[in-house]
Amino acid sequence: MDWDTAVFYAVNGWAGQSAPLDWLMLQCSSARNLVLLIVVFLSWRAWLDWRHGLLVASALGISIGVGDFVGTLIKSWIARPRPCHVLLNVQELAGCGKMFSLPSNHAVNAATAVALLGVLFPSTRWVAGTFLLFGGISRVYLGAHYPADVLAGWCLGGILGATAGYVIAKRSSLWT
Repeated sequence: MDWDTAVFYAVNGWAGQSAPLDWLMLQCSSARNLVLLIVVFLSWRAWLDWRHGLLVASALGISIGVGDFVGTLIKSWIARPRPCHVLLNVQELAGCGKMFSLPSNHAVNAATAVALLGVLFPSTRWVAGTFLLFGGISRVYLGAHYPADVLAGWCLGGILGATAGYVIAKRSSLWT
């Protein structure tokens, strides 16, 4: 058994053992909850400086859209089946999802947001990084992805988000 499958089984094996932990992992994996946190943060930033809020909201929307598109393209090229389609005894708490797995688009989108916000607002890194970590673990816990899928999503999203953040910080006349 390779490391990816072994770690998958170790994390996914906890699923269904604790109702509070299952609930927490479902919440950590919810795209709606990520969007809510970002909207609250951006609303606060817009209240402090509406130009920054509008700029960051636009950059996030574009970056996440690009990341989601690129992640979907990579999935179709690599065509790695999800663990819930090929492994035995997978605990599926949120459904299996579509056929392909690498990279996790949840991880791409979350890492894009965290990296972009982390570059522009360094004080958010620890909190946002914690949400990112739990969100990634939840994808494995729920049976939707292998750990490598999440790591690949984090790498892709981190590159996209950090690049967008640095472009804004260094090039935008609105940021100064």
